Amino acid sequence: MSQFASFQNILPDPNNAIGTAGQPTGTNGPGFASVALTSEQKTLRDFTNSGRILARAVASHRWKIKIDYNPLTRDEFDIVYGFMLQRRGGIDPFFVQLPQYSLPKQAAFSTYINAQTHLIADATGVAGATTMLLKARSGETYDNDTNGTPTAGDLFTITSSANSNHKKAYMVTRAETDNAYNGTAVADDRVRIHFVPGLAKATSSSDEFVFKNPLIRVIPVKDPLQYTLNSNNLFEYSLDLIEAQ
Repeated sequence: MSQFASFQNILPDPNNAIGTAGQPTGTNGPGFASVALTSEQKTLRDFTNSGRILARAVASHRWKIKIDYNPLTRDEFDIVYGFMLQRRGGIDPFFVQLPQYSLPKQAAFSTYINAQTHLIADATGVAGATTMLLKARSGETYDNDTNGTPTAGDLFTITSSANSNHKKAYMVTRAETDNAYNGTAVADDRVRIHFVPGLAKATSSSDEFVFKNPLIRVIPVKDPLQYTLNSNNLFEYSLDLIEAQ
């Protein structure tokens, strides 16, 4: 008898398999033909008579994802379509792993993260904060000169033992080190990252910042889940997804 701990909750792709019973092992899903990622931050903007701008956010930030597939065989299609039907539209959110963000861009930091997986918060962070100081976990070492740093465009999520509902995905916009910093100095075993959007929830010291295979929690933008069968008996399919915290 083969028993598994949980059902697959990541959209099946070449790195995330699914079995006939829904387990996270078995047959890999098809790759993406193209991926579009949109950062949505709704704002109100106006100008005074003197030309001064007034602006404020009027809704929380969300990522939108558009995935297109190459024409799929029946077996390839059923893996994805069966998974999507099981989510029941927006009732049961799932995760997407975008291949372009599987590891950080900078070679030294990518190698470090691939081995160590995480950095952790050096102190608590308040909701709305757009910068955090990070360090190595206990028992590990980090040096921003030799191990590199996150860079603009790196995606990450936060794993918190105190708040399991912190599912928001963030993107780095810049990183400060002991060699280049603004204001307060940064030690060589730390890195200060700036990111968007601001923290959706407060974070605790030692919360883990996940740069390896970060997952975005999503639901379909709308129903129905429609496909097209073309003249070559191949299935044409795409997904419009929106982040769901």
